[in-house]
Amino acid sequence: MNPPCGRCNKPVYPTEKINCLDKYWHKGCFSCEVCKMALSMNNYKGFEKKPYCSMHYPKTSFTIVADTPENLRLKQQTMLNSQALYKEDFEKSKGKGFSVVVDTPEMQRLKKTQDQISNIKYHEDFEKSKVRSDAPPPENRQDEEQPSNPERFMQPAVTPAAVAPPCGGKRYQALYSYTAAEADEVSLLEGDVISDVEQIDEGWMFGCNQRTGQRGLLPANYVRPV
Repeated sequence: MNPPCGRCNKPVYPTEKINCLDKYWHKGCFSCEVCKMALSMNNYKGFEKKPYCSMHYPKTSFTIVADTPENLRLKQQTMLNSQALYKEDFEKSKGKGFSVVVDTPEMQRLKKTQDQISNIKYHEDFEKSKVRSDAPPPENRQDEEQPSNPERFMQPAVTPAAVAPPCGGKRYQALYSYTAAEADEVSLLEGDVISDVEQIDEGWMFGCNQRTGQRGLLPANYVRPV
């Protein structure tokens, strides 16, 4: 007589039988109790004689949580909330006589971000001023006195590439999609290529999203080198 399946209680025939957790299962019925993902003998985790996937296995003791995209997003949101609270407390403390600010990693990242934004703003203003100053010079008059050393009055030509280089440098590719939570960050879609990447600290990078042309901060654990 064929034994009943541990999930659907229907007879399990030898050609589709899985013997595990002191029960017999159809191959299609051997799935996670929570998400119903199909399991095998190599990737299941048993708890109280029921199969679970690694993600939904009931934790009976402290274990290391895998860096899944969802866990990374929660970790990132917690970090952003902590930084926002830190900045709010810092602004409140500015009027209370504090003159020395602790050089924490968060403050270093904020300072470098401000420097990057100021640098980009400077290059934009410079390019605008170049357009206004590119008007043709007046015609030379024969009776005007020419300078004795013209080379003193010549300024070295500055090309746009020397001021604001296009996206290049180190290239990374987005492993997951990311929505910017601050004005100084860039949003990503899975597969986006990020160029001109600079490492800010262990958790953040600065780069240019080639798809959108946007420059800013991005989480380091959402990308990989190309």
